[in-house]
Amino acid sequence: MKQHLIFDLDGTLIDSAPSILHCFGLAFSTTNTPLAAPLTHDVIGPPLMETLKRLSGSEDTALLNTLAAAFKQHYDSTGCLQSVVFDGVPAMLQQLQAQGYQLYIATNKRFYPTERIMAHLGWQAFFTGVYALDYFNPALKSKAEMIGRVVADNGLVVDDCLYIGDRLEDGMSADANQMDFALVSWGYAGDVGMRKPHWHSCAKVQNLAGLISTL
Repeated sequence: MKQHLIFDLDGTLIDSAPSILHCFGLAFSTTNTPLAAPLTHDVIGPPLMETLKRLSGSEDTALLNTLAAAFKQHYDSTGCLQSVVFDGVPAMLQQLQAQGYQLYIATNKRFYPTERIMAHLGWQAFFTGVYALDYFNPALKSKAEMIGRVVADNGLVVDDCLYIGDRLEDGMSADANQMDFALVSWGYAGDVGMRKPHWHSCAKVQNLAGLISTL
């Protein structure tokens, strides 16, 4: 039986795409930087600098830092608070907590806006720990490394853990830690067709607790 549930955030618990894409658009327009790639949902998920490299088509550190500062100014002030919770998620989190599961967040989103979102939604009581790449010093380089640190720092047993996310990267990060993975498809779901045979899958928020109970 799984005891520890580690959740991705964007596309899994919240729909942050409209506000993130809006803030990316503002970052590029206010710095007069042309977009090299379209602002579509598939840019949501990777770390900020990785996404900015893709959107700008540039590796120039000064440009990327300027874009990052502009994005953070917009997103950290108001954009992050415009995230929308997927229907049924609060009830699902409450149910899982009541059933005795320990819940964690492991997200590529930076820690500062993640904390703001948790406070805004009143979710702090649900989660034993909230982790981001830049929660650690020095910042971690990958979600796989972050999941490993969540396990190690909390003294967890991998077999007792399940990672839950909406992207191929999430599943690969779980695999890198020999951790079971559940791919949810109610969010952005762009990677569902590429899921691995050994991954679990869930299409409805209301069905996730039932799936977890069978693992």
